[in-house]
Amino acid sequence: MSAKNIDAALIACNVNLLYTCGRIVSGYLYLPVDAPAQLFVKRPNNLTGEHVHPIRKPEQLPELLHACGLPLPSTLILEGDELSYSDYMRIAACFPQADVVNGTLLLRKARSIKTEQEIELFRRSGIAHARAYNRIPSVYTPGMTDRELSIEVERLMRQEGSLGIFRTFGQGMEIFMGSLLAGDNAAAPAPYDFALGGEGLDASIPIGANGSKLQKGQSIMVDIGGNFFGYMGDMTRVFSIGKLPAKAYEAHQVCIDIQDAVAAKAKPGVVCEELYQTAINLVTKAGFADYFMGAGQKAKFIGHGIGLEINELPVLAPHVKQPLEAGMTFALEPKIVLPGIGALGIENSWVVTDTGVEKLTLCNENIVEL
Repeated sequence: MSAKNIDAALIACNVNLLYTCGRIVSGYLYLPVDAPAQLFVKRPNNLTGEHVHPIRKPEQLPELLHACGLPLPSTLILEGDELSYSDYMRIAACFPQADVVNGTLLLRKARSIKTEQEIELFRRSGIAHARAYNRIPSVYTPGMTDRELSIEVERLMRQEGSLGIFRTFGQGMEIFMGSLLAGDNAAAPAPYDFALGGEGLDASIPIGANGSKLQKGQSIMVDIGGNFFGYMGDMTRVFSIGKLPAKAYEAHQVCIDIQDAVAAKAKPGVVCEELYQTAINLVTKAGFADYFMGAGQKAKFIGHGIGLEINELPVLAPHVKQPLEAGMTFALEPKIVLPGIGALGIENSWVVTDTGVEKLTLCNENIVEL
């Protein structure tokens, strides 16, 4: 903020409140460059402290700032990509003297570099995530539908401590705890910018399991998000009903090889699009390019940042010139969808270290027969 001559930020959205002040409130965090932050709270009404103040409406902010001995800002950032238009304009009108600018990208860039404490929460999440996935074979019974198995996997995750809620960035993004994709449902296109889609159970949420019965010879891809401490870890594993055709195991191994090659290359300073191109080169050489990251509708990325939301910076995609930095955390998810079989591949969470990357989700990566 100081480098951009910004006097203060006014934070009102849940994820950014959690990041900047450690809790979610209905209200506003006023974050000036040269003074302590002030928290103005509508709800809950039981918070107290030297820098905590009750508020009923944003129009009170100038008066309350004056009472705190703070000057009104000349330049103020708001969460332009997250606030509704009406909320943005209402808050901006409270500061007619200020140049009000969109601070969403600045906040997302700050959140993309994790502290050691945040990284440790990812490590602990990865352990709980793996415990749940290791128990998936125990909850499968023949004759299940994909919906029934998904419910059991979600239950396992909750038993291991998952908070359930799955936060995403962008009003056009929504999903429950993740997705379970069986057979050709993995190829069904969805309107959301996730790696794979699925028809879903209802037109109101057209993604994920569609209620079909699990069949022999099809793959089952489990991609359930791991929110155990507020941070969204990501891990995908593949299961099967009986043995799959040899081509499926070949495709799965190609995805593991892509993961290993990208992980070996990833380190501070490496540009995101270089990692994406590494994946494209390998899958093309292996002969699976037509089925990579979808069949028909394809995702144009192989990985994405993770954090308080599942889709943070950086994005491993073409034309993304952003270099990796130590402390970034991301999910890497090379996947192949074979018609008549389903989705194959892998997804793990990683943190960028000073010299390379560390895998945060440690779990059997082979196809597990149910």
